[in-house]
Amino acid sequence: MARLLEQPVRAGKNPPQKFVWHTSVRNHITDRILSDSQWAHIAAEIVAAVGIAPHGDPDAVRWVAVRHADDHIHIVATLVRQDGETAWAWNERLKAQTAARDLEQRYGLHQVGPVDHTSHRRPTAAEQNKSQRQGRPEVPRDRLRREVRAAAAAAIAENDFVDRLQAAGVLVRLRHSTTNPDEVTGYAVGLADHHTSTGDTVWYGGGRLAPDLTLPQLRRRWGSGSGTISHGSAQHPGRPGVQHRTNAFRRATAEADKGARHLRADPIGDEENIASLAEAAADVLASTARAFEGRKGGHLTDASETFDRAAREPRRRRPRSLHPAAGQLRSMSRLISAAGRLTSEDDTAAALQLVLRMSMIADNLAAVREAQGRLHQARAAQLAAERLRMLVTALGSQVSHPAAHAYTSTARPTGGRAARGIS
Repeated sequence: MARLLEQPVRAGKNPPQKFVWHTSVRNHITDRILSDSQWAHIAAEIVAAVGIAPHGDPDAVRWVAVRHADDHIHIVATLVRQDGETAWAWNERLKAQTAARDLEQRYGLHQVGPVDHTSHRRPTAAEQNKSQRQGRPEVPRDRLRREVRAAAAAAIAENDFVDRLQAAGVLVRLRHSTTNPDEVTGYAVGLADHHTSTGDTVWYGGGRLAPDLTLPQLRRRWGSGSGTISHGSAQHPGRPGVQHRTNAFRRATAEADKGARHLRADPIGDEENIASLAEAAADVLASTARAFEGRKGGHLTDASETFDRAAREPRRRRPRSLHPAAGQLRSMSRLISAAGRLTSEDDTAAALQLVLRMSMIADNLAAVREAQGRLHQARAAQLAAERLRMLVTALGSQVSHPAAHAYTSTARPTGGRAARGIS
């Protein structure tokens, strides 16, 4: 079979060095089992959609579909056509996903939802393997994204953002305009112990970490915080006492409650208001996760990243207006960051109340995203809500403060229609 597939390659005019194209197509766990003829039709639609074997083209590339199990197939093609020309599969990932969305509807399968460009970039296999060889506890890309997000949520301006990153041990390199050298147009971050094979620092631009961490996006959010920050904010870096820290979380809880009510009251309302509220709530949760777990992160940090996916706007669309509650939430994010790590049961109990309110925001955001038809984000919001409630219950059981038990007893959804679960 391999020899038959490779015949056009050996006879090709100028075959590419890498001539094999491969993809896998898998059903959701809830889908029915498809027949061989149905999978054959699906495979033919996929290769036609990506342009390597159009329907009715006798000179198309040779390909084969192999069914390894009931729920999936693998498609392998050689990228030299029968007429000797090379078939370049341009943009095939998006084309294949678009075809898959159409096939889901035609076969009545689980609907994944269209590509919305709100997911951050995952570590590549090479990055993961390199981190394992070096004995790193996590991939540098993931650590840098967490550090950048925490610094962005706490910063009041660009210089403050850079200072916070450097204080966290992150290398920062600014990119200047080619036409105006005094203008900073972007940034990149790296780790002092993460190098290429030639010894150079591995740099990641903000956009390579997440679509909302580019410098233009960050500048917009820093310029939109209209709330005021009292003593202990980023302008006053001195660490506050326990009572001040507890009050900071209580204030943040009150503002989060307002945000949850706004989302619940009008789930199909003004998209600009919804976008600004969701983004500001993501900042609050990022700062809260840092207060609980520090730089190493943990389950709350993971839940925060899941919520962040639900809060992003697709294709880097920027909210032009700011909901008043969003401005206050941004201020609370900075206040929590200034308050520092939790040190007593009083501030832990107050922080748990805030986490519970954030789960309510996530529930309501899930209903909003489903109403908007943004299924990936709806599922991310619902998953974040479930994880936050589980964490409130687990952490509350470890705290003897009476208030903590009162909070955990109410750790359940309050408003908003639950979105479908993550697949």
